[in-house]
Amino acid sequence: MSDSAVPPAEDGVDRIQRAWQRERPGMPVESIGVITRIWRIAKLLDDERRRTDARIGLDAPTRDLLSTLRRSGPPYRLSAGEIARQCLVSAGAISQRLTRAEQRGLVRRTKGGADGRSVQVELTEQGHRLIEDRVDDLLRHEETLLTSLDVSQREQLTGLLRVLLSDLTGRFGADDRP
Repeated sequence: MSDSAVPPAEDGVDRIQRAWQRERPGMPVESIGVITRIWRIAKLLDDERRRTDARIGLDAPTRDLLSTLRRSGPPYRLSAGEIARQCLVSAGAISQRLTRAEQRGLVRRTKGGADGRSVQVELTEQGHRLIEDRVDDLLRHEETLLTSLDVSQREQLTGLLRVLLSDLTGRFGADDRP
């Protein structure tokens, strides 16, 4: 942990947990220490991601679309259905994203498949340049958000979160999508 980020002896989550222990003796409240902190961290990170997206000039849906295509590797082309699956949104939402990105010259759609009915989406050169620049900015910034954790702590937290995510994904029947 960096010297600049000494954790408090107590935080708001500890006070919530202690209040429930006082008000409902015997009730299992240990989950509050984990789940409420994860929820609060998720809210803080979501708010910061929105500010960062605004600063780098790329809205979240477009960033998600372009990132999905970029991560797919050359030729940076996927079906519209695969993009929807990976982005965890409906086909209708992807269609809207594609229309906006296509109007900006960031992607191009082509008909594909044996019957010509499937839609293939490809990252354009302009879209490729944009996502490269923006992802670099985003990831560099997000790296600074983890400076309170040393390498070992990051690895430990990553492993613990992987276990929890895997369990919850299985319990809820969710898809472990990229």
